[in-house]
Amino acid sequence: MPRTIFCEYEKREAEGLDFVPYPGELGQRIYAHIGRSAWAAWLAHQTMLINENRLSPRDPKHRAFLEAELEKFLFSGDAEKPAGYVPEE
Repeated sequence: MPRTIFCEYEKREAEGLDFVPYPGELGQRIYAHIGRSAWAAWLAHQTMLINENRLSPRDPKHRAFLEAELEKFLFSGDAEKPAGYVPEE
């Protein structure tokens, strides 16, 4: 039986994650307050950021940027879009 949590991203009850998806305190916060569909939305957004900004997950500066964007995307809703980003219609 899946775990149910109140998802801070979607502002509703949602199916919780099966495991802590990120290391440390932030990972615990995500596990406790973010649902599966919200995490999937972050993964898609992260992929877009990596591709459009030509980021390398191995570069410490790029990892710090992605972690900051992760927190903004999931908990405050003001994550950055790549320069020149135009949403698909």
